[in-house]
Amino acid sequence: MSAPAAMTYDATHHVRDHCLCLHAQRAARVLARRFDEALRPVGLTNSQFSLLNALNRPAAASIGDVARLLGADRTTLTAALKPLVRDGLALISPDTADRRARRLALTPEGRERLAQALPIWTALHAQVEAELAPDQPETLRRGLRDLAAPAPDPC
Repeated sequence: MSAPAAMTYDATHHVRDHCLCLHAQRAARVLARRFDEALRPVGLTNSQFSLLNALNRPAAASIGDVARLLGADRTTLTAALKPLVRDGLALISPDTADRRARRLALTPEGRERLAQALPIWTALHAQVEAELAPDQPETLRRGLRDLAAPAPDPC
């Protein structure tokens, strides 16, 4: 096996300037901080708002369904649920069809907190979109959805 090529400073700049993952992570961190700050008055973080929103459905959801929607693994989702359950905003209950499985749901308090947070999210979201060129928000959403879409099953 030959020795790997030396990593040049030019290569470092190329990665810095072109890495989609780096740019997505930086943007996500900046956006998360903005939404965390905005949602602080209702006692939620951006991640908690997204999780409560994912639980806002007519029937309790499976852990797997919510994890897929949020792009999280089940362990991370379970950890993120703990403070919401502790604060009475979400419930984890046994699945009636399979007692080994768990279902996730909002409590009435969780629905109320989500309703309090929605106008804050809506206003900041409109502000963020206004900072972009008119066609950029939908182009960005489409590109991010495409990247997050599960790969087709090869079988």
